[in-house]
Amino acid sequence: MKKIPLIVVAGPTASGKTGLAIDIARRFDGEVVSADSMQIYKYMDIGTAKPTAEERAMCPHHLIDFVEPDEDFSVADYTKLAHEKIADIYARGKLPVMCGGTGLYINSVVNDVEFGEMTADEELREKLAEIGKREGGEKLIEILREFDPVSAERLHPNNMRRVIRAIEFYKLTKIPISEHQEMTKRIESRYDPVMFCIDHDRQILYDRIDLRVDLMIKDGLIDEVRRIMDMGYTKELNSMKGIGYKEIMDHLNGECTLDEAIENVKQGTRRYAKRQLTWFRRDERIIMLKPETASAEAERIIKEKISEYF
Repeated sequence: MKKIPLIVVAGPTASGKTGLAIDIARRFDGEVVSADSMQIYKYMDIGTAKPTAEERAMCPHHLIDFVEPDEDFSVADYTKLAHEKIADIYARGKLPVMCGGTGLYINSVVNDVEFGEMTADEELREKLAEIGKREGGEKLIEILREFDPVSAERLHPNNMRRVIRAIEFYKLTKIPISEHQEMTKRIESRYDPVMFCIDHDRQILYDRIDLRVDLMIKDGLIDEVRRIMDMGYTKELNSMKGIGYKEIMDHLNGECTLDEAIENVKQGTRRYAKRQLTWFRRDERIIMLKPETASAEAERIIKEKISEYF
């Protein structure tokens, strides 16, 4: 099987992924495919750190800004669209460059995860959501542990949507979702990936996160959230549970001061970045790059590893 070359720029928020992906795309005549579960949503620009108009003008970007905030959108939906975009980019003689911090999106594409046509059980989801609301995520983890201890150990109880999905998957298929994921890893991928992550010192990364949040506030995040609320979107939506949106909504609803909301955004983002780093460091295919030499080193490695495609 002739494989498709795929460059992946992964990593935590505020690490410089966008700039590196654009550098690579411009150097190798590529196009960027976003792998960010929040940048898919319309109207949510500042808080999701979407590439600016100037950045998008430097090279084509895909899978950004196309889903309504109240629209259901799954990792299976993303994977299908990403495969289509990557195939189209390559068919036109361009290099596909995937860029983002959503590890589940990246893994599902690179590993060619097969989701099949499993239907949803809305009644079960609602019942489990009610249990989570009443008794907390730990109770859902207890339920999951009975038939999928691997996923129960791997998933965080706060991420109730994914815990519920893992329970639902087993109830519908009688296969633990962790086992399904392991089986799909053994399927030969259609891609020949070269994967990077910019590896900042932890404190430097946290400082970059704090600065980014301050800039988001300066650039109008509060007004952006206010506009979204005026459109009728509420914090119960999955899209509004993204860091930056739920905290500012709390402030606008009078539940905390602006300073408290900003600190909550910073703290939540730092915690998220830590989880992202843990995820990506588990993947031995990912090449960790020093920030000061990331662009030059990535260029050298790409030339070395996929020169047959040029």
